[in-house]
Amino acid sequence: MEMPPPVSRPPAAASKATPPRFEETLTLERLREKIEHFADERDWHKFHTPRNLLLAMTGEVGEVCECFQWRNDDGQDVDTWTAEDKEHLGEELSDVLIYLVRLADRCNIDLPTAALRKMEKNAIKYPAKLAKGSSLKYTAYT
Repeated sequence: MEMPPPVSRPPAAASKATPPRFEETLTLERLREKIEHFADERDWHKFHTPRNLLLAMTGEVGEVCECFQWRNDDGQDVDTWTAEDKEHLGEELSDVLIYLVRLADRCNIDLPTAALRKMEKNAIKYPAKLAKGSSLKYTAYT
């Protein structure tokens, strides 16, 4: 599903302690509405079965992987990428998000609420005092 390119933001402050922030006025619900309208205008609703959306999203995840493929794994991070490479990454991540939101919508899943519930479960599985700085699976803490 082609959408307009993402809006480019100025780079984050030099301090790596301040991560970039998302657009504050665009909610997932508003994005869901825009995606639904986009599909409705093109009469694509009939093609947007959960299976098709999942397969399309998986393909887009592969394209995100390609953005990182063959790069040195020596601590180089995205801040060192060219503006063109970062824009391409943003486009591919946007494709994944668009399909994810559309899939959740077609499956009648309230994605923001489901994500918050999952984070609550993860907080129990991975208590901060035990998991801080560790990559161990949650079964190591039980």
